[in-house]
Amino acid sequence: MLSNKSIPVVETIAAVATPPGIGGIGIIRISGPSALEIAQILTGTTLEKGRALFRKFLDETAHPIDHGLCIYSQAPHSFTGEHVVEVQGHGGAILLDMLLERICSLGARLARAGEFSERAFLNGKLDLAQAEAVADLIESGSRAAAKAAIRSLEGQFSSQVKYLVSELIYLRAYVEAALDFAEEEIDFLADSSILDKLDSCRSSLDNLLKQAERGRVLNDGLNVAIVGLPNAGKSSLLNYLAGYEAAIVTEIPGTTRDVLRENISLKGIPVRINDTAGLRASDNLVEQEGIKRAWLEIDKADTIILLVDGNLGLTPDDQKIVEALVSSNYHLIFSKSDLLAKPTELKVSDYFISTKSGEGIDALIDLIVGNDSDYNLDNQTILARRRHVEALISAQASLNQAHLIFTETHSGELMAEDLRITQQHLNEITGEFTSDDLLGTIFSSFCVGK
Repeated sequence: MLSNKSIPVVETIAAVATPPGIGGIGIIRISGPSALEIAQILTGTTLEKGRALFRKFLDETAHPIDHGLCIYSQAPHSFTGEHVVEVQGHGGAILLDMLLERICSLGARLARAGEFSERAFLNGKLDLAQAEAVADLIESGSRAAAKAAIRSLEGQFSSQVKYLVSELIYLRAYVEAALDFAEEEIDFLADSSILDKLDSCRSSLDNLLKQAERGRVLNDGLNVAIVGLPNAGKSSLLNYLAGYEAAIVTEIPGTTRDVLRENISLKGIPVRINDTAGLRASDNLVEQEGIKRAWLEIDKADTIILLVDGNLGLTPDDQKIVEALVSSNYHLIFSKSDLLAKPTELKVSDYFISTKSGEGIDALIDLIVGNDSDYNLDNQTILARRRHVEALISAQASLNQAHLIFTETHSGELMAEDLRITQQHLNEITGEFTSDDLLGTIFSSFCVGK
């Protein structure tokens, strides 16, 4: 039997990698230079790389805490790139706590949230976009999101970013060589291939941004606000989309006083539906607060559904709301179409729905999520975060500026600088140019044990 003494180690970490609660199996992951030594003392035996071995897990008196499988992965052939041991025992919370306490007594420390993935990134096993995809895969809210996260984890997103970076490096090298060796009389402005390369980069970046924006929707979901006058049918629509009575519905105006939120999936797209208080002038202080919160929700929404009572048509009060929403992404929808005697007399461009009969609901859903509602039909959608989209938008702006300079002002120095900034924005996505503060923010949002 191996020695039972504690092992002084540096930066060997451990954490429970399975969710809290009771289950058939519970896993503790150990990563770091002393992972193997700690695991061998825990089991009282030697372990072999790449083999799952059934072992007892011993306390400090050599009595068993539990028994199960030990799997050792030798550095660098592991998730983190370090020595990694997974201890798989029974999934009781007390057992896992006892095992983790024992492992920490042998020299490991408790891992921070996301620290295993952070080490995989720092050790070159994953780039930053791939590391983020790990967390996004775990937290996927739909099948479409899970499939897109897998594509990002496999590197489809990163490979497109890296291809663009390589093209930009070529352009930068050509332009900066022309500037550095001006005496050679290289007229890069007269080279049509440079413009072709620029146009190709812009086109690739535009396509990648479209994919990323769609991927961002899959990741974050759409934020939809249902607004309108009291009794326009807002809460009824929320209940219909949610599939149950999430909101109280009465004929009394002002029943809804606060924002009611429901997270649902519409054709594979995660959507947060926000039912808001009726927008009207009110002397009631509680209702006034509800109306204030409704306008705050409108400001945050990706899409706004403005419901109008189809029986009344577009009233002057409705028109005031329309005027207030003029700069927003809103859709004017007429409710209660089942009660209309002659709905065809209204404008043919108007949308009509009924939460009683279901009329027009499918068309409304298409309006909310778009016609390409699956977001995965081409098997190319990648999962992206808001920061990725923002980085691509910034890169797009810099690249467009470089194109403008090339075609109009003919300033090589300014063009070279804009190309450099474009590359920098793209490198932020994969982590090749990333501040420590950003890394801390990203990985702190991960679950412990991953």
